[in-house]
Order: sequence, then C-alpha cells, then structure tokens
Amino acid sequence: MQAKNIPYKAIVSSDWSECLAPCSPFDCISFNYPQLTAELETIFKQYTSNMISLGEAAHKIETLLPAPLTIEQMDAYLDKSFSTYRGVPQLIEWCLCKEILFMINTTGMTGYFQRIFAKSLLPRVPALSAYGMIRYPKQHSDPDVIFELFEIKDKGKNTEAAVRFFNIPFNKIIIIGDSGGDGPHFEWGAKTDALLIGSMTKPSLDKYCLKKNIDINVRFGSSETADEKEKLKNEMQIDFMDLVARIENFIM
Repeated sequence: MQAKNIPYKAIVSSDWSECLAPCSPFDCISFNYPQLTAELETIFKQYTSNMISLGEAAHKIETLLPAPLTIEQMDAYLDKSFSTYRGVPQLIEWCLCKEILFMINTTGMTGYFQRIFAKSLLPRVPALSAYGMIRYPKQHSDPDVIFELFEIKDKGKNTEAAVRFFNIPFNKIIIIGDSGGDGPHFEWGAKTDALLIGSMTKPSLDKYCLKKNIDINVRFGSSETADEKEKLKNEMQIDFMDLVARIENFIM
C-alpha cells in the first residue's frame, strides 16, 4: 500500500540534529573537510539562535565548500559516524506500525537522509522536509514525499503540507524540536494546539517560546550543562521510547 493511502491517525514532525541525533547538519562536511569545522560550528549556532537566516548560513557554507559532497564522501561519513539517541529508530518504527506518520523536518541536507535510508540506517519515513544544498539522484529508498526547506519558517509550512497531503487530522499533530531554530515551528504548532515536545531543550528555544508566549508541553531529555562530555553522556542514556505514552495520550 502506498504511504498516501494509509489512514494515518496523527503525525510526528521532528527536527533531527541535536534533537534525535547527537550531530549537527554540517558534520558530514566537517568529516570530509576538517579544516572547516570551526567555521561550520559558528554558522550552525548563528542560525539556530536566529542570528542569521538559513539562506545566509547556506550561502556562507557554499562559499567555504571546495566541492559538492559526493555519495562516496557522504557514505564514508555515515559508515564512521552515524548515530542516533537511544530508542530513536524504535520510536520511528513504533509510530509507523501504529499508523502515525513520522516526518523528519530539519535544516539538515536532503542527501544526508537519502543515503541514511539507502543504507537502511533508519526505518524509511514517508515524508522528509530538508534543505537541498546536498541532494542526490532519486532512489527507491527515498521518502515518498520530500518537501523543500529554504528557511527555518518553512518547517511549519511543510508540516501543514504533509498533514494535507496525507489527510491527517489537524488536531493530531506532534512537533519535536530542541533549539531556537525550531521556534517558528513551535509557534505554528501552538496555533493548531499541537503537542509541543522540547527534546534536549536549549536556552534559545526557551527564549523564543517565552517571547512568543508559547507553552512547551513536554520537556524531554537532558538539560544544558557547561561540560559537553557530561551533556552528551546524559543525552545518550535517554530512551526516546519513553515518549510513547505521551504520544498515545495525546492522540487518544
């Protein structure tokens, strides 16, 4: 059965980097061009804190990048470094088994996820919203629908497009995010009474939501700490399957 014809009862629309996985969208570039690491980290922090737009960030990266990342370079990075937080693949699989559409909605690169699904590193999701700066030729393993994301504000627009495309009730939307870059997505979700889940919630998301008078319904995962190693250790002990009860209660 095609994904569009499945009677999805709800949707989980989630960010990826530092939300479901301990990585940034540019780690695949840093892996292949380590001399760019410091500049890429600065750019990532700038747009997730809403200091610059995603378009500005992408322009800076394209200027720095010696050449587009090949499939071979992306695969080398994934073979060495791919990981998620505990229970993330199982949560995706559980959602799909329960006819809950799981959508990855991220400023990460489309090609990164294309290769993840081609290599069966995650259960294949029906919908992806991602940035197309790195994108490879279409493959059978690609999500059924790929929404183009050009700016952070497109996350809400793409979640709405997925809801309409798959005929999902507008009162059954779950959004997961971690940083101020997810603020506009949370703002859109608050208007639809979505369940807003802060995963590894950063001060930038708290600041955005406080300014916009948005309530984060569920805070999941570890809090910020000055010790990065301790922070990552705490995050890797958290099991995302613990969100199942929260999601079930919301969609009942």
